Amino acid sequence: MNLNLLIENLTNPALLFFALGILAVYLKSDLEIPPNSSKFISLYLLFAIGFKGGQELSHQDINSEIILSILFGINISMIIPLYSFFILRRKLNIFDSGAIAAAYGSVSAVTFVTAASYLESQQLNLHGHMVAIMALMESPAIIISLVLISVANKDSKENLKKGNVIRHSFTNGSVLLIIGSLIIGYVANAKQAEGIKPFTNDLFKGFLAIFLLDMGISSGKKLKSFFAFGWFPVIFAVFMPLINGCLVAFFSQYVTSDISNRFMFAILAASASYIAVPATMKISVPKANPGLFLPMALALTFPVNITVGMPLYFLVVQNF
Repeated sequence: MNLNLLIENLTNPALLFFALGILAVYLKSDLEIPPNSSKFISLYLLFAIGFKGGQELSHQDINSEIILSILFGINISMIIPLYSFFILRRKLNIFDSGAIAAAYGSVSAVTFVTAASYLESQQLNLHGHMVAIMALMESPAIIISLVLISVANKDSKENLKKGNVIRHSFTNGSVLLIIGSLIIGYVANAKQAEGIKPFTNDLFKGFLAIFLLDMGISSGKKLKSFFAFGWFPVIFAVFMPLINGCLVAFFSQYVTSDISNRFMFAILAASASYIAVPATMKISVPKANPGLFLPMALALTFPVNITVGMPLYFLVVQNF
C-alpha cells in the first residue's frame, strides 16, 4: 500500500476531529454538540452533496455507462445483504442478522460525503450521477433484509409491516433531502445556483469536521457496551467492509473506467447505514438490538473506512 496515502488520510483534519470526539469521551469531558446543531449539520451535508451532485449531473449526458452504473449500484445493495445475512446467522439470531445485513447492504451518506472530500484532495471530481446512485442504494438492502427475516422467521404471528417499511425507506428524511437536492441542483439555473455556491462549497469542509467530531463523541459512548457481545460482531464490522469495498473496487472496472466513480462504488459497498436503517428497524423489527448493529456501523465500520479503507480502495482502483 502507498503509505503516503494512508498518512495523508490519517492527518486529515476531519478525521482528527473524529478522533478528538472519541478521546473526549474517554477523558470524561463534557464536550458535546447540541442535538439541534448536529441535526442541522447533518441536513446541511446532505443538502450540499445533493445540490452539488445535481449541478454536476446537469452537465453530463445520460449515456449507457451511467445507466449501467445505476443498475450496478442497485445490484450491489441487493447482493451484499443476501450473503451477509447467512454469514451473520451462524452466530446471531434472525432479527439481529437481518438488521445488520440491512445496515451493511445500505449506504452511509456521511461516509460518502467524507469520500467526496477525499477525492477532492486527490484532485479528482465527484460525478453527479454517483449521488443519485447513492440515494437509490438506500432502500433495496432494507427491503431484501426484511424479506429474509420474514422467510427465516417461523413465528407466523410476527408482523413486520412491510408496506410501512417500503414507504418509509423511500420517504426517509435523509433519502428525501438528498434526492430532492439532487433534482433541484439538476434543474436550477446555473447563474442563480452560483449565488449559493459559497454556502454549498466553501463551508463544506468546516461543517464536515464538526459533524465528525459529533460522530466521534457518539461512537465513544457506544463502544464500551458493544464489546460485551463478543468478538464476532467486531470481526465482521472491521473486515466485511474492507472485503466488500475491495471486491467492488475490482469488479467496477467492467462498468466504468473512471477512477473516481470506481472509488465511490467501493465506498458505497463498504459503508454501513447508521441513520436510515436504525430508524426503519425501530419501526419494523423491534426485536433487533440497536445496541449491536448501531455501534458496528458507527463505532467500527465508519472509522475503518475513513482511515484504512479509503486509501486501500483508491489503491485497488488505481492498479486494477
